[in-house]
Amino acid sequence: MKSVEEHLASCLRGIEVLSPIELQLLDAQGCVLAEDIVASTDLPVFDNSSMDGYAVHSVDVASASPTNPVLLPVVGDIPAGSSAMQRLAPGTAVRIMTGAPLPAGADAVVQVELTDGGVAKVSINGAVPAGRHVRRGGDDVLRGDVVLTTGTRLGPRQIGLLAAIGRDRVLARPKPRVVVLSTGSELVEPGSSAAGGQIWDSNSFLITTAAREAGAVAFRIGIVPDEPKQLLDTIEDQLIRADLVVTTGGVSVGAYDVVKEVMSRLGTVEFDRISMQPGMPQGRGVIGPDRTPIFTLPGNPVSAYVSFEVFVRPVIRQLLGAKTIYRPEVRAASLTGFSSPAGKRQFARGALGVEDGRYVVTPLDGQGSHRVRDLAYANSLIVVPEDVTEVPEGGTVKVMVLERRLT
Repeated sequence: MKSVEEHLASCLRGIEVLSPIELQLLDAQGCVLAEDIVASTDLPVFDNSSMDGYAVHSVDVASASPTNPVLLPVVGDIPAGSSAMQRLAPGTAVRIMTGAPLPAGADAVVQVELTDGGVAKVSINGAVPAGRHVRRGGDDVLRGDVVLTTGTRLGPRQIGLLAAIGRDRVLARPKPRVVVLSTGSELVEPGSSAAGGQIWDSNSFLITTAAREAGAVAFRIGIVPDEPKQLLDTIEDQLIRADLVVTTGGVSVGAYDVVKEVMSRLGTVEFDRISMQPGMPQGRGVIGPDRTPIFTLPGNPVSAYVSFEVFVRPVIRQLLGAKTIYRPEVRAASLTGFSSPAGKRQFARGALGVEDGRYVVTPLDGQGSHRVRDLAYANSLIVVPEDVTEVPEGGTVKVMVLERRLT
């Protein structure tokens, strides 16, 4: 059997980051920036008010108080979106709204709560120092600043910044397109009735959403029966829109495991036994005229998911150009003892948490490769080396973190 490290290395070999393309901002969410972003303008673009109130010369209201208000003539209104007045003369005020440009000469804004809200004249009953409630142009971003660098993942906050400096599109690496399908004549669609011997397909939903969580655009093709020609035709039809193909099922040694038979017609795919539990049977290679990478995962749901996390997710992250391609790992104390098979690396489902400032993990009861309920409850995978057969209560283990949410 191949080791996990050997198979992972072969999975990543030849996987290159997707070439960057120009994307509109909303399409760039979750993508990795392929250029440095230099601001072409200051942000804010101009001095503006951070409050509804009155723009003034601060010296004119220095003596204002509730018992000694200052009365100033109001010489205009500046709503948000309008042009600023030429200049505010000393001894006058102008009514101004939040975000509106500050008139030249004014150096402060008196919030409306410190006034009587006058229109022709305003009574101001509180002093404000120079700069109060004024957002100076360039105090956030200066023209020429590099605001985002190559390799940045574009989330909502980064896209908001791009829009704020006037960018409507960016050069970024697109999300990998992943085609996912389940094989097996025993499978039926959720929502339909399952007759004797049939089961509802969960793998394609599990792997499609896992691929999306990893940063891909994933397409669920659904169920393909154990019929070689139909499987062959389905995969060939999907290659035009795939950067990566993932199948589940049909890779063991059973009489109806057709994936091995079909893959030999489409390209070069190797099938191996990996020294791990769950997920021992694995296949990987390239198919079609563009040598599209393909991964054929086991059919048991837990085996398929663990295989995806260990082998396929890093490939998706590498295609995406992500800075980190692996799940984070921590060291934790196991709250219960458990056994592990000799000669195989076990990826046991666990509930990771924090107690007294340290990580602790509880192995979940059901470790069978068909038990999807415990998979749903797990937030981590406990990684037990091949040469360890017993983990004692309190023993330190390596844990792959699947979720930030901890128990």
